[in-house]
Amino acid sequence: MADDPAHEAGRILIGKSDIYQYLILALGNRHGLVAGATGTGKTVSLQVLAEGFSRAGTAVFAADVKGDLAGIAMPGDAKPHFVQRAKDIGIAYAADDFPVAFWDLFGQSGHPVRARISDMGPLLLARLLELNDVQEGVLNIAFKLADEQGLLLIDLKDLQALLQHLGGTASEVTKTYGNVTSATIGAIQRRLLVLENQGAAGFFGEPELDINDFLRCDRDGRGIVNILSAGKLMRSPRLYAIFLLWLLSELFEKLPEVGDLEKPKLVFFFDEAHLLFDNAPKALLSAIEQVVRLIRSKGVGVYFVTQNPADVPETVLGQLGNRIQHALRAFTPRDQKAVKAAADTFRRNPAFNSATAITELAVGEALVSMLDAKGNPEIVAKSLIAPPMARVGPISDEERHQLIQNSSLLGKYETLIDRQSAFETLRDRSQKESEAGASEPSAGGLLGSIGGALGRLFGKPSGGGRQRMSAGEIAVRAAVQSAARTAGTKIGQAILRGILGGKSK
Repeated sequence: MADDPAHEAGRILIGKSDIYQYLILALGNRHGLVAGATGTGKTVSLQVLAEGFSRAGTAVFAADVKGDLAGIAMPGDAKPHFVQRAKDIGIAYAADDFPVAFWDLFGQSGHPVRARISDMGPLLLARLLELNDVQEGVLNIAFKLADEQGLLLIDLKDLQALLQHLGGTASEVTKTYGNVTSATIGAIQRRLLVLENQGAAGFFGEPELDINDFLRCDRDGRGIVNILSAGKLMRSPRLYAIFLLWLLSELFEKLPEVGDLEKPKLVFFFDEAHLLFDNAPKALLSAIEQVVRLIRSKGVGVYFVTQNPADVPETVLGQLGNRIQHALRAFTPRDQKAVKAAADTFRRNPAFNSATAITELAVGEALVSMLDAKGNPEIVAKSLIAPPMARVGPISDEERHQLIQNSSLLGKYETLIDRQSAFETLRDRSQKESEAGASEPSAGGLLGSIGGALGRLFGKPSGGGRQRMSAGEIAVRAAVQSAARTAGTKIGQAILRGILGGKSK
């Protein structure tokens, strides 16, 4: 409706000061920031943006950290304070709901999300495992070795098998790529055990996520709101941050260049953004900066949601054109410095002091500065944020279950696929080598017995079935193999000394 400020063509209503504040859809890919202390209204502002983009036909991705965002799938219940806020702004409150797809890395509260180890890559994986520089270097060598030998890395057992293989060929690999020690490999394997114990093993595997499933619209032309259930995931904050960065990187790599569109293809909300940047190495920060700078040409807008703008590095913060700043507290000198820094990021309004206003904002109020039609930041305005039209808050388990059952994606990701990959390839290779060694005349007697025992220990299980091993079992097998190789070497040396007349050492 042309006379309805809540439904202006090509724009999303954010709130109102003396005038209405809008986000221009054509500039939605210029990224944004929603900041403010806990309980000041960040989630409501995020939902207002998500509803606006969905209504315009833009797909949305957002992590639901507290479970509050799931309510966007249900009609609003006309809470008195939202109805009054709509009246104060001068719009009609009209309950609405939006198409939603639920996702969950653990496959419990939504469609499973999986990635292959090879897609994650050594840089993100090293960050996830909290490896030091030496360990990260060895991990890079392992990935290089996998490329050279055509070893497909899909899940954790593939990576464990590759590390075991690297340990067995360390002397040859060291000549080409640098020092590889058993101690470093063991340290990486222990970090993989920690990751597995945190429940992350299910994230790595197939079928892998099809990015196009995030870009869908429903039959009415509304963009699907993809909600990642992140309550359990937040118990492993490093995994949460790396998963979202991986997802952003996948979008960057797989989506085609489209330039500036009338509206973004996808808007990506990165909640708890500080987790991405805390203690991040320089190489990772550079990669994040590059992705954020270039992904807008793919038709993707990135919106960071965090308590304080200082949580985001300046190189990234400078690329965030659309900003909503809720209240910050200034109880300590450090808080006061953060408030001043946040105020200084806005285009100054002579009518008030931004630093003072940030500390005095009520719940539901914010300092708003969107990009104008020319792409320049507007003068900051103290605004009352528009109310969401969908439910604000969680949904019941029954409601979530019904929505998942009605999803067009049901059945596409639920069944795990375990195909031939590095683990099976290396296992079969080891078995063939053992069988070949057992047929050699020199493998008779005591050495033949040892080879037969190892073959029975590491060969195929009876019945021809495929034996799935956890990361812990693989690590134990690696230790047994190492001990066996050492014992075999000493026995061989003793026999040679007897034949050649050498002296015992």
